[in-house]
Amino acid sequence: MIRAELSVGDRLPGERKLVEQFGVSRITVRHAISQLVNDGLLTREHGRGTFVAHGMARSRLHLASFHEDMRAAGLKPSTRVDLVAEEEAPAEAAAHLGTEHALRVRRLRLGDGIPVSVDDCWLVPGLLPSEADWESSLYGMLAQAGAGITRAEQTVQAQAAGARDAALLGIQPGTPVLAFHRRSFSLAADGERPVEYSVSVYRADRYQIHMEVLA
Repeated sequence: MIRAELSVGDRLPGERKLVEQFGVSRITVRHAISQLVNDGLLTREHGRGTFVAHGMARSRLHLASFHEDMRAAGLKPSTRVDLVAEEEAPAEAAAHLGTEHALRVRRLRLGDGIPVSVDDCWLVPGLLPSEADWESSLYGMLAQAGAGITRAEQTVQAQAAGARDAALLGIQPGTPVLAFHRRSFSLAADGERPVEYSVSVYRADRYQIHMEVLA
């Protein structure tokens, strides 16, 4: 019903109407709505009701590009380039890359035209030219350059959005976001080498983490 009859931003009918329409109990309706909220298809607004949400991308914490994650969620990925410059790398990036200067690329990533994340990455100089097509997949370009990512170490933490990221993401400063810190490696003839250090800040209402936990 959501896909066929309602559009993004539309308000969901009340519980009583849904009970009558589908011939199920109120408990079943509430459970279904809660599941759709958890899946990112609906969003609750206190005092207003439940609305159809923009699609939410889901990460299984595997090695995939932003484009792959968006397409898996049924969203059209796009990119706006905010900065491309060779500059002094921050301490964490310099330690990983083994160089004091790196090519910094900051991009706003969107799904169906809606801001999803701000990606700030530092690359080993010389891997890619500064005039590369930065609106395309970074991992795709690295693979074509013979430096495809084969492994990455990643940490995820919740934090409050800073003013710069908030402005790009279209949210208020201080809004909770997910920050991914990634150290990526490529396999070369002489062994593994560091390629990229990145910090990606995701809107928590547009992105979720999914994992399987085994006993």
